[in-house]
Amino acid sequence: MNAPTLPSTWDLTGRVAVVTGAARGIGRATAVLLRERGARLVVTDRSEAVEELAAGDPGVAALVGDVADEDLARATMRLATDRFGRLDVLVNNAGRTLNKPVTETTVEDFEGILRVNARGNFVQAREAFAVMEAGGGGAIVSVASVSSTVAFATQTAYAASKGALAQITRVLAIEGGPKGIRSNAVLPGVIDTDIMEGVVDNGREMLASFGPAHPIGRIGRPEEVAEAIAFLASDAAAFITGALIPVDGGWTAQ
Repeated sequence: MNAPTLPSTWDLTGRVAVVTGAARGIGRATAVLLRERGARLVVTDRSEAVEELAAGDPGVAALVGDVADEDLARATMRLATDRFGRLDVLVNNAGRTLNKPVTETTVEDFEGILRVNARGNFVQAREAFAVMEAGGGGAIVSVASVSSTVAFATQTAYAASKGALAQITRVLAIEGGPKGIRSNAVLPGVIDTDIMEGVVDNGREMLASFGPAHPIGRIGRPEEVAEAIAFLASDAAAFITGALIPVDGGWTAQ
């Protein structure tokens, strides 16, 4: 098989992408960037704010619902093919965070985080995989975490869920390779989002204090994670699959 001609930019013109958890943070930044690069989009979120991305843009469709709902996953992929004729990219971004000591983490806490971060991303990937297989290939990019590979206190449930997502990513790469489906994950470190701000004490002040802990000297921006996702979704990453790529300012290199 001949290697594709690499574009001078990570052009996604003509591609159709699904982005979950697109109402804010990394998901929203990714949806905006993919659209700028020429992709047509189906965006989903449990928040109705996701509909703002589709307002006045015939190249974007929005669905509101629970990412872990199998019916929503099927409806999302069906909307992509019905509206735009195909599905090329899934950005598995929807997720929840939780910071609690293990003795304070309830079974309900644990199961709630795994429902979104593991089950939710699994059902979205499963439904997308089937559509991509029928269509001759595609790319799945999951937003995992540095907590997929290294451990931090108070993250029993979160780390378990992101570790599961990392392994799902690898399995999809193995199963998808012969079918033309690539599967990779980005592992963000501390990123300046309102989600992160809401789970650390003292909000923005504490979030900013993480900067010096990174060799690069600051925390990351959602747009920087989005750039890595756009790369992995494009033909520029045609020989990359099964990879877990840190986007963490060097945090895990230490």
